[in-house]
Amino acid sequence: MKTVRGFASATIGNVACGFDILGFAITEPGDEVVLTLHEGREEELPVSIASISGDGGALPRDPKKNTSSFVVLKFLEYIRTQKNVDFKGHIELELIKKLPLSSGMGSSAASAAAALVAANELLGRPCDKMELVHFAIEGERVACGTAHADNAAPAMLGNFVLIRSYNPIDLITIPSPENLYCTLAHPHIELRTAYARSVLPRTIPLKTATEQWGNVGALVSGLLMSDYELIGRSLVDVIAEPRRAPLIPGFYDVKRAALGAGALGCSIAGSGPSIFAFSSSAPVAEKVGEAMRNAFLESRERLEADIWVSPVCKEGARIL
Repeated sequence: MKTVRGFASATIGNVACGFDILGFAITEPGDEVVLTLHEGREEELPVSIASISGDGGALPRDPKKNTSSFVVLKFLEYIRTQKNVDFKGHIELELIKKLPLSSGMGSSAASAAAALVAANELLGRPCDKMELVHFAIEGERVACGTAHADNAAPAMLGNFVLIRSYNPIDLITIPSPENLYCTLAHPHIELRTAYARSVLPRTIPLKTATEQWGNVGALVSGLLMSDYELIGRSLVDVIAEPRRAPLIPGFYDVKRAALGAGALGCSIAGSGPSIFAFSSSAPVAEKVGEAMRNAFLESRERLEADIWVSPVCKEGARIL
């Protein structure tokens, strides 16, 4: 037997104005996946799930329906047909969930990315990360019905990732400014991605779309130039945030608290309910976190919230 443990961290999709085309990874928390190869043992499916912890029994144990095992199955098909890897054996998978489900923190993407780097390592690294990311993206279709890349790509590659095109997939990695810190606040509620997508408008006025495009271009420019003031004033979402904010108790109070504590900008993490803020130093980011926590506690629902302060993760998914 041979065993490998993979890790991938939380990610923030959309980054306010970049709906489905922009995301970034933070350093912690994250999911772990342990793969054990049993050579010579062959079954109907080459992958099985030995255990899942940290999910409260919510995730499917069927290898074809669980994101982490599904992407490994697709990876094995690919290396057999495209890489001429003569795989014989059986892989047992253990999923250790440390990211909350339906949180807006890229939970399913982290599980997929961790499983893929572990499988790749287990079988002699036949693929590079840019190849692996395609499977991670397909894993999102299993998780929420849409193969979006704004969590899967940064979970695998690290840094900020811009998705220029989905057909064909065209990913651009953007390095993070040196002193950019993310404060992530996760209130103790769930918000399913499918529902959060259902409240979005089906059509967008040209004026609104133009404003959003301007913010996306300016945000990317701010990241490349390490212009923190530009990053802050570009972190504006005029499409998804107005529709999703009512789904998150106390959202606008939390956002005001973050900005009042010195954050550059603040918005919904992915589809929510988590909220993220950018700051230009670690001490300010810590102060912002306390302000966000207190604002959730002072909301009508008096929500508890977990807070993480982190620089942008530059490495992406990795072997532990």
